Amino acid sequence: MALTNGNEIFKQARAGKYAVGAFNINDLEWTRSILEAAQETNTPVLVQTSMGAAKYMGGYELCLHLVQDTIKSMGITVPVVMHLDHGNYEAAKECIEVGYNSVMFDGHDLPFDENLAKTKEIVKLAHAKGISVEAEVGSIGGTEDGIVGLGELADVEEAKTLNATGVDYLAVGIGNIHGVYPDNWKGLSFDRLEELASVIDTPLVLHGGSGIPKEQIIKAVSMGISKVNVNTELQLSFAKATREYIEAKKDLDIDEKGYDPRKLLAPGAKAITETTKERIAWFGTPSIK
Repeated sequence: MALTNGNEIFKQARAGKYAVGAFNINDLEWTRSILEAAQETNTPVLVQTSMGAAKYMGGYELCLHLVQDTIKSMGITVPVVMHLDHGNYEAAKECIEVGYNSVMFDGHDLPFDENLAKTKEIVKLAHAKGISVEAEVGSIGGTEDGIVGLGELADVEEAKTLNATGVDYLAVGIGNIHGVYPDNWKGLSFDRLEELASVIDTPLVLHGGSGIPKEQIIKAVSMGISKVNVNTELQLSFAKATREYIEAKKDLDIDEKGYDPRKLLAPGAKAITETTKERIAWFGTPSIK
Protein backbone atom coordinates (compact mmCIF):
# COMPACT_ATOMS: atom_id res chain seq x y z
CA MET A 1 0.00 0.00 0.00
CA ALA A 2 1.42 3.37 -1.01
CA LEU A 3 1.52 6.18 1.52
CA THR A 4 -1.37 8.63 1.33
CA ASN A 5 -1.90 12.23 2.44
CA GLY A 6 -4.92 11.20 4.49
CA ASN A 7 -7.31 13.95 3.38
CA GLU A 8 -10.16 11.64 2.44
CA ILE A 9 -9.51 9.42 5.46
CA PHE A 10 -9.99 12.28 7.91
CA LYS A 11 -12.90 13.85 6.03
CA GLN A 12 -14.68 10.51 6.25
CA ALA A 13 -13.80 10.29 9.94
CA ARG A 14 -15.34 13.71 10.63
CA ALA A 15 -18.48 12.82 8.67
CA GLY A 16 -18.73 9.40 10.30
CA LYS A 17 -18.10 10.67 13.85
CA TYR A 18 -15.08 8.47 14.46
CA ALA A 19 -11.36 9.21 14.66
CA VAL A 20 -8.16 7.81 13.20
CA GLY A 21 -5.17 7.38 15.48
CA ALA A 22 -1.92 9.29 15.00
CA PHE A 23 0.91 7.41 16.69
CA ASN A 24 4.46 8.68 17.16
CA ILE A 25 7.36 6.49 16.14
CA ASN A 26 10.75 6.54 17.85
CA ASP A 27 12.62 3.68 16.19
CA LEU A 28 12.16 0.48 14.16
CA GLU A 29 10.29 -1.33 16.96
CA TRP A 30 7.77 1.50 17.25
CA THR A 31 7.27 1.56 13.48
CA ARG A 32 6.74 -2.18 13.14
CA SER A 33 4.51 -2.41 16.22
CA ILE A 34 2.17 0.39 15.15
CA LEU A 35 1.91 -0.87 11.58
CA GLU A 36 1.23 -4.37 12.89
CA ALA A 37 -1.64 -3.06 15.01
CA ALA A 38 -3.14 -1.24 12.03
CA GLN A 39 -2.85 -4.32 9.83
CA GLU A 40 -4.36 -6.62 12.46
CA THR A 41 -7.33 -4.29 12.96
CA ASN A 42 -7.54 -3.55 9.21
CA THR A 43 -7.73 0.19 9.86
CA PRO A 44 -5.95 3.24 8.42
CA VAL A 45 -3.24 4.77 10.57
CA LEU A 46 -1.13 7.90 10.76
CA VAL A 47 2.49 7.48 11.87
CA GLN A 48 4.33 10.61 12.84
CA THR A 49 7.73 11.87 13.89
CA SER A 50 8.38 14.79 16.18
CA MET A 51 11.39 16.96 15.39
CA GLY A 52 13.26 15.41 18.30
CA ALA A 53 12.49 11.82 17.33
CA ALA A 54 13.48 12.47 13.72
CA LYS A 55 16.81 13.90 14.85
CA TYR A 56 17.35 10.89 17.10
CA MET A 57 16.61 8.46 14.26
CA GLY A 58 18.87 10.21 11.75
CA GLY A 59 16.76 12.77 9.96
CA TYR A 60 13.45 13.15 8.14
CA GLU A 61 14.52 11.40 4.96
CA LEU A 62 15.70 8.36 6.88
CA CYS A 63 12.40 8.29 8.83
CA LEU A 64 10.38 8.43 5.61
CA HIS A 65 12.39 5.61 4.06
CA LEU A 66 12.12 3.57 7.26
CA VAL A 67 8.33 3.75 7.12
CA GLN A 68 8.15 3.12 3.38
CA ASP A 69 10.48 0.13 3.52
CA THR A 70 8.79 -1.32 6.62
CA ILE A 71 5.41 -1.12 4.91
CA LYS A 72 6.88 -3.04 1.99
CA SER A 73 8.73 -5.64 4.05
CA MET A 74 5.71 -6.33 6.29
CA GLY A 75 3.24 -6.44 3.41
CA ILE A 76 1.08 -3.73 4.96
CA THR A 77 -2.13 -3.23 2.95
CA VAL A 78 -3.98 -0.60 5.02
CA PRO A 79 -3.62 3.14 4.24
CA VAL A 80 -0.72 4.80 6.07
CA VAL A 81 -0.09 8.53 6.41
CA MET A 82 3.46 9.77 7.13
CA HIS A 83 3.22 12.97 9.18
CA LEU A 84 5.44 15.56 10.85
CA ASP A 85 4.22 16.22 14.38
CA HIS A 86 4.68 19.69 15.91
CA GLY A 87 7.06 20.94 13.28
CA ASN A 88 8.36 24.48 13.28
CA TYR A 89 8.47 26.48 10.04
CA GLU A 90 11.83 25.11 8.88
CA ALA A 91 10.98 21.51 9.78
CA ALA A 92 7.69 21.70 7.91
CA LYS A 93 9.43 23.02 4.81
CA GLU A 94 12.09 20.30 5.01
CA CYS A 95 9.50 17.53 5.32
CA ILE A 96 7.60 18.92 2.35
CA GLU A 97 10.82 18.79 0.36
CA VAL A 98 11.72 15.30 1.60
CA GLY A 99 8.30 13.92 0.67
CA TYR A 100 6.25 13.40 3.82
CA ASN A 101 2.56 13.01 2.98
CA SER A 102 1.43 15.35 5.73
CA VAL A 103 3.00 18.02 7.93
CA MET A 104 2.02 19.93 11.01
CA PHE A 105 3.19 23.50 11.27
CA ASP A 106 2.93 24.41 14.94
CA GLY A 107 3.03 28.17 15.21
CA HIS A 108 0.97 28.50 18.37
CA ASP A 109 3.92 30.01 20.27
CA LEU A 110 4.22 32.84 17.71
CA PRO A 111 2.16 36.03 17.60
CA PHE A 112 -1.10 35.08 15.91
CA ASP A 113 -0.46 37.20 12.80
CA GLU A 114 2.90 35.49 12.30
CA ASN A 115 1.37 32.06 12.88
CA LEU A 116 -1.28 32.92 10.28
CA ALA A 117 1.21 34.18 7.68
CA LYS A 118 3.51 31.19 8.03
CA THR A 119 0.60 28.75 7.99
CA LYS A 120 -0.53 30.26 4.67
CA GLU A 121 2.96 29.80 3.25
CA ILE A 122 3.20 26.17 4.41
CA VAL A 123 -0.26 25.44 2.96
CA LYS A 124 0.84 26.90 -0.38
CA LEU A 125 4.08 24.90 -0.48
CA ALA A 126 2.49 21.65 0.69
CA HIS A 127 -0.65 21.72 -1.43
CA ALA A 128 1.44 22.29 -4.55
CA LYS A 129 2.84 18.80 -3.92
CA GLY A 130 -0.37 17.12 -2.73
CA ILE A 131 0.75 17.17 0.91
CA SER A 132 -1.69 17.72 3.79
CA VAL A 133 -1.24 20.42 6.41
CA GLU A 134 -2.21 20.54 10.08
CA ALA A 135 -2.11 23.81 12.01
CA GLU A 136 -2.63 24.55 15.68
CA VAL A 137 -4.65 27.18 17.49
CA GLY A 138 -4.63 27.48 21.26
CA SER A 139 -1.71 26.13 23.24
CA ILE A 140 -1.59 22.41 24.04
CA GLY A 141 -0.41 21.96 27.63
CA GLY A 142 2.88 20.32 28.57
CA THR A 143 6.18 20.34 26.68
CA GLU A 144 6.82 19.21 23.10
CA ASP A 145 10.31 19.59 21.61
CA GLY A 146 11.07 22.44 24.00
CA ILE A 147 7.83 24.33 23.37
CA VAL A 148 5.89 24.71 26.61
CA GLY A 149 2.11 25.10 26.50
CA LEU A 150 -0.22 25.85 29.39
CA GLY A 151 -3.28 24.10 28.03
CA GLU A 152 -5.19 27.12 26.79
CA LEU A 153 -8.62 26.96 25.21
CA ALA A 154 -8.53 27.77 21.51
CA ASP A 155 -10.07 31.11 20.59
CA VAL A 156 -13.00 30.44 18.26
CA GLU A 157 -12.43 33.46 16.02
CA GLU A 158 -8.72 32.70 15.70
CA ALA A 159 -9.59 29.10 14.87
CA LYS A 160 -11.93 30.25 12.10
CA THR A 161 -9.28 32.57 10.70
CA LEU A 162 -6.54 29.94 10.76
CA ASN A 163 -8.88 27.36 9.25
CA ALA A 164 -9.62 29.74 6.36
CA THR A 165 -6.00 29.34 5.18
CA GLY A 166 -7.03 26.00 3.70
CA VAL A 167 -5.45 23.68 6.26
CA ASP A 168 -6.57 20.07 6.02
CA TYR A 169 -6.95 19.53 9.75
CA LEU A 170 -6.82 21.80 12.76
CA ALA A 171 -5.37 21.02 16.18
CA VAL A 172 -7.34 22.77 18.91
CA GLY A 173 -6.60 23.45 22.55
CA ILE A 174 -9.51 22.27 24.69
CA GLY A 175 -7.70 21.71 27.98
CA ASN A 176 -5.57 18.83 26.71
CA ILE A 177 -1.85 18.50 27.53
CA HIS A 178 1.19 16.55 26.39
CA GLY A 179 2.75 13.93 28.62
CA VAL A 180 1.35 12.50 31.84
CA TYR A 181 -1.79 14.23 33.09
CA PRO A 182 -1.55 15.62 36.64
CA ASP A 183 -4.00 14.58 39.34
CA ASN A 184 -5.56 18.05 39.40
CA TRP A 185 -6.29 18.12 35.65
CA LYS A 186 -9.77 19.54 35.10
CA GLY A 187 -10.63 17.50 32.02
CA LEU A 188 -11.51 18.49 28.45
CA SER A 189 -13.64 21.54 27.79
CA PHE A 190 -16.53 20.10 25.81
CA ASP A 191 -18.23 23.49 25.74
CA ARG A 192 -15.30 24.96 23.81
CA LEU A 193 -15.14 21.88 21.55
CA GLU A 194 -18.82 22.31 20.75
CA GLU A 195 -18.25 25.97 19.85
CA LEU A 196 -15.35 25.07 17.57
CA ALA A 197 -17.04 22.11 15.89
CA SER A 198 -20.17 24.16 15.15
CA VAL A 199 -18.28 26.66 12.99
CA ILE A 200 -15.43 24.54 11.56
CA ASP A 201 -16.08 21.62 9.20
CA THR A 202 -12.39 20.74 8.87
CA PRO A 203 -11.37 17.60 10.78
CA LEU A 204 -10.30 18.59 14.30
CA VAL A 205 -7.27 17.14 16.08
CA LEU A 206 -6.88 16.22 19.73
CA HIS A 207 -3.26 16.30 20.89
CA GLY A 208 -2.19 14.80 24.18
CA GLY A 209 -4.42 11.76 23.69
CA SER A 210 -2.41 9.72 26.19
CA GLY A 211 -4.00 9.69 29.63
CA ILE A 212 -7.36 11.21 28.74
CA PRO A 213 -10.07 8.92 30.20
CA LYS A 214 -11.75 6.64 27.65
CA GLU A 215 -15.18 8.20 28.13
CA GLN A 216 -13.81 11.69 27.41
CA ILE A 217 -12.02 10.45 24.29
CA ILE A 218 -15.22 8.83 23.00
CA LYS A 219 -17.27 11.96 23.70
CA ALA A 220 -14.73 14.23 22.01
CA VAL A 221 -14.71 12.01 18.93
CA SER A 222 -18.50 12.07 18.77
CA MET A 223 -18.34 15.89 18.78
CA GLY A 224 -15.94 16.34 15.87
CA ILE A 225 -12.45 15.18 16.85
CA SER A 226 -11.24 13.16 13.86
CA LYS A 227 -7.56 12.62 14.70
CA VAL A 228 -6.20 11.69 18.12
CA ASN A 229 -2.46 11.84 18.85
CA VAL A 230 -0.88 9.17 21.04
CA ASN A 231 2.75 9.05 22.12
CA THR A 232 3.27 8.95 25.89
CA GLU A 233 0.87 6.03 26.29
CA LEU A 234 3.02 3.89 24.01
CA GLN A 235 6.20 4.94 25.78
CA LEU A 236 4.72 3.97 29.15
CA SER A 237 3.52 0.60 27.81
CA PHE A 238 6.94 -0.09 26.32
CA ALA A 239 8.75 0.89 29.51
CA LYS A 240 6.47 -1.21 31.73
CA ALA A 241 6.85 -4.37 29.65
CA THR A 242 10.61 -3.90 29.35
CA ARG A 243 10.95 -3.33 33.10
CA GLU A 244 9.00 -6.53 33.82
CA TYR A 245 11.31 -8.50 31.51
CA ILE A 246 14.41 -7.17 33.26
CA GLU A 247 13.00 -7.47 36.78
CA ALA A 248 12.23 -11.12 36.00
CA LYS A 249 15.98 -11.37 35.16
CA LYS A 250 15.24 -12.83 31.75
CA ASP A 251 18.00 -10.70 30.30
CA LEU A 252 20.45 -12.60 32.52
CA ASP A 253 19.46 -16.01 31.14
CA ILE A 254 22.64 -16.93 29.28
CA ASP A 255 21.30 -20.24 27.94
CA GLU A 256 18.28 -18.55 26.34
CA LYS A 257 20.34 -15.53 25.27
CA GLY A 258 17.93 -13.26 27.08
CA TYR A 259 20.35 -10.39 26.55
CA ASP A 260 19.76 -10.52 22.77
CA PRO A 261 18.21 -7.13 21.91
CA ARG A 262 15.60 -8.87 19.77
CA LYS A 263 14.40 -10.70 22.88
CA LEU A 264 14.97 -7.78 25.25
CA LEU A 265 12.86 -5.41 23.15
CA ALA A 266 10.17 -7.92 22.14
CA PRO A 267 7.88 -7.51 25.21
CA GLY A 268 7.91 -3.74 24.84
CA ALA A 269 7.20 -3.97 21.12
CA LYS A 270 4.26 -6.28 21.76
CA ALA A 271 2.96 -3.86 24.39
CA ILE A 272 3.05 -1.04 21.84
CA THR A 273 0.98 -3.12 19.43
CA GLU A 274 -1.60 -4.02 22.06
CA THR A 275 -1.92 -0.44 23.32
CA THR A 276 -2.29 0.82 19.75
CA LYS A 277 -5.04 -1.70 19.04
CA GLU A 278 -6.83 -0.68 22.24
CA ARG A 279 -6.74 3.00 21.27
CA ILE A 280 -7.96 2.23 17.75
CA ALA A 281 -10.99 0.61 19.36
CA TRP A 282 -11.53 3.65 21.59
CA PHE A 283 -11.49 5.93 18.55
CA GLY A 284 -14.12 3.82 16.80
CA THR A 285 -12.02 3.51 13.66
CA PRO A 286 -13.94 1.16 11.34
CA SER A 287 -12.29 -1.73 9.50
CA ILE A 288 -11.68 -1.17 5.83
CA LYS A 289 -14.26 -2.96 3.69
